Amino acid sequence: MTTTTLTFPGTVHQLENGLTVVHQHMPATPVVVADVWVDAGAAQEPLEWLGMAHFLEHMVFKGTERLLPGMFDHTIETQGGFSNAATSHDYAHFYMAVAADALPTTLPHLADLVLHAAIPADEFVRERQVVLEEIRQAHDDPDWVGFQALSEQVFPDHAYGRPVLGTAEILAQRSPEEMRSFHQRHYQPDNMTVVIAGGTPLEPTLDMVRHAFRAFPTPPTTTPAVVPGKVDSWWGVRRQVLRIPRLEHARLTMAWLGPGIDDLDAACGMDILSALLAEGRSARLVRELREERQWVLDISSSFSLQRDCSLFTLQAWLAPDAVDAVEALICERLSTLAVQTVPTAELERAKRLLTNDFAFSTETPGQLAGLYGYYSVVANAADSYSYPDRIRAHTPASITSLVQTYLSTNAYASTVLLPTT
Repeated sequence: MTTTTLTFPGTVHQLENGLTVVHQHMPATPVVVADVWVDAGAAQEPLEWLGMAHFLEHMVFKGTERLLPGMFDHTIETQGGFSNAATSHDYAHFYMAVAADALPTTLPHLADLVLHAAIPADEFVRERQVVLEEIRQAHDDPDWVGFQALSEQVFPDHAYGRPVLGTAEILAQRSPEEMRSFHQRHYQPDNMTVVIAGGTPLEPTLDMVRHAFRAFPTPPTTTPAVVPGKVDSWWGVRRQVLRIPRLEHARLTMAWLGPGIDDLDAACGMDILSALLAEGRSARLVRELREERQWVLDISSSFSLQRDCSLFTLQAWLAPDAVDAVEALICERLSTLAVQTVPTAELERAKRLLTNDFAFSTETPGQLAGLYGYYSVVANAADSYSYPDRIRAHTPASITSLVQTYLSTNAYASTVLLPTT
């Protein structure tokens, strides 16, 4: 077997004003993706402004002094491109995909939107109704309700336990002036990364970014204090049962605190554990619980790398009367995994799965822009390409150590969703 060490194929530049630019030239593609990442997610909100980061994401597209509402979308779409945005606890980002030769005319528009959002009062009132409807729809989604309840269990004193969408009560009290203050404070050059990936060379790209992102808003003199909070580990099982109307199948979600960005080797090892347990038909819990015993309709696992503390979850869809047995069996299998060495062949299968997934997820400009931008916010862009090497470096002994450290059956959170009777 030949093992190839990947080196970061992009370049990272810091402009004179402090703005970070990550670029990768992909000569074979006629497309370019520009993705603007801002360290201004829900974790940067004052408590009394809960939901502001996500609401602002909506308002950015409502125009500037030079771009009326809808003009940006019209410009991008008439050239065959598309744009969108997203907000999480750790970031907000705004991106567009266009033909490479359209970048010089469209990038200034994207920069104008992100840096000079006008946040007009009439649009603020109208768009707030859209966000409130989004919140209502979220509360009608049992999986969102279950995950939010789980997050509050795991992170009771940290922003990660609060909903990114905010609440209707708090958003109803917010004003355009407060949103402008939040925008002006956080949308600053040393708080942002512009990622450009696709069919455009480096030097003209840097000139375009330097020109488009040259004027930033003046920071406000005062804003409410930001307190992301703290993450505390605990001993014991935090278990809650929620009754949900119209639920077709029960859900069992178990969660553990994971390593943060300060230990990327361990974080990659948690991805291996996720694959070992529940990725693919031959994964341990899928094979036993779904294929052999048929105790669950399905089971999956997830490891979410976050800046302050990551989250490892196992989720099963099952009959209500199977919940206790499945939870007990999962604990039993984790206890076994903590003392028995993982067979080499099984470990290699998981490594292959993850490194192949990495290769398939770094093929397009959009995938690369998302990968580089995310790592720029939570770590740094070059770390993204160390992933395959970190995965390959794990051994049966290191995996056992991670189970002992992070997947204790005496310290986890469990949320059960059951249908109303």
